[in-house]
Amino acid sequence: MAVKDPYGMELSGASAAAAEKFQQALHAYHCYSGDPMTPLEEAIADSPRFTMAHVLKAYLTLIGEPAEVAMQGVQAFEAAKDFNANTRELGHLAALGSLLAGEIRSAARILEDVSIAHPHDALALHAGQLFDFLLGDSRMLRDRIGRVVPHWSEDMPDCSAVLGLFAFGLEETGLYDRAEAVGRRAVELEPRNNWAQHAVAHVLEMQDRRRDGLAWMLRENTAWQPEALLGVHNWWHTALFHLGLGEVDEVLKLYDGPIFGEPSARGFDLVDAAAMLWRLNLRGIDVGGRWSVLADTFAGEPSGRSAFVDAHAMMAYVATGRQADAQALLDAQKAAAEGPGDNGYFAREVGLPLTQAIHAFGHGDYARSVELMRGVRNKSARFGGSHAQRDVIDLTLIEAAGRSGEHSLKAALLAERAAARPLADTAARRLAA
Repeated sequence: MAVKDPYGMELSGASAAAAEKFQQALHAYHCYSGDPMTPLEEAIADSPRFTMAHVLKAYLTLIGEPAEVAMQGVQAFEAAKDFNANTRELGHLAALGSLLAGEIRSAARILEDVSIAHPHDALALHAGQLFDFLLGDSRMLRDRIGRVVPHWSEDMPDCSAVLGLFAFGLEETGLYDRAEAVGRRAVELEPRNNWAQHAVAHVLEMQDRRRDGLAWMLRENTAWQPEALLGVHNWWHTALFHLGLGEVDEVLKLYDGPIFGEPSARGFDLVDAAAMLWRLNLRGIDVGGRWSVLADTFAGEPSGRSAFVDAHAMMAYVATGRQADAQALLDAQKAAAEGPGDNGYFAREVGLPLTQAIHAFGHGDYARSVELMRGVRNKSARFGGSHAQRDVIDLTLIEAAGRSGEHSLKAALLAERAAARPLADTAARRLAA
């Protein structure tokens, strides 16, 4: 008799003991808290042909991880594709195959159909939303989850995970009040839910509620902090709140501590580190040797795999005067833009011109930087990330406009920003000064 998960979905190749270990790993993955790999490896050791255990391992290691770690995901997929699998599991394998082929949009669509057919497959929802994030698809970040919400209730295992995913989708589509309420409820159900914690942080960032943000991250709920797999990003959000209040010393303490005190080669961590130092750079704040450590770490990973990561790598290279690395990055982006797959699309549409704009900014060609950024900022979602992350483009454009002498453009951009984010008018006045 086939072993089933708590929702009655069959788990091909699993023993009852392995299925239990798999659920432990899945819960840690949903929360981005604790160690999912140990129970997952125990599940695989117990049941070597456990299809979904290999699928989860692939998701854990392929998305945003260094090249060496990603090879584990390739191996997990290569093993699992020959195992017995039901229709739902074949959907996951097909999505992973598309991901490895560089077809993220195809992978997202496949998991969309898996979720429609199996609304209790929380892994399909989680991985699918990650693909939506890589695509910058705000609507699907919300609607992929919204479609299944009627099938869930709070007494179900991992309902907190689904609510956390939904909260982030609501936030990215500007439904801030609902997003905050849903995110806070998810955290009430599971205080270690880093993704839900992060969704509420996004709301508070977009509404410029800086002190509320610090209270949320540092006092209202601290259960997210220990063993946080999303820790770098959540501490980055905390630092953003400090930066918005002008508390630069606190920003640097967080950078030197949980953000990049121990350099990480994970793509998402590198992006957060670069984006924070760049924001400080735009304010004329000397960050000492921090850029050099970050540039060294970027240089240890291949360029051209992610247009989003590459744009942030360029920040580190121009800040440290590493022209050879900068040129190699531009060459890799040009090659990616001419190549197949979704990363080629991302590079053509946004990544390459944005990387060129940052390069121009770093070399004092502010007029060219302005021209390039004006051409991509309204479509920047096409290369992934969140609104909060992509805000660095507008901040750079404002600074470049001022430095190039285009003062009317800078004033217009600041007025635009204040109108879109009414609580940001204080920041806008500070930038204008």
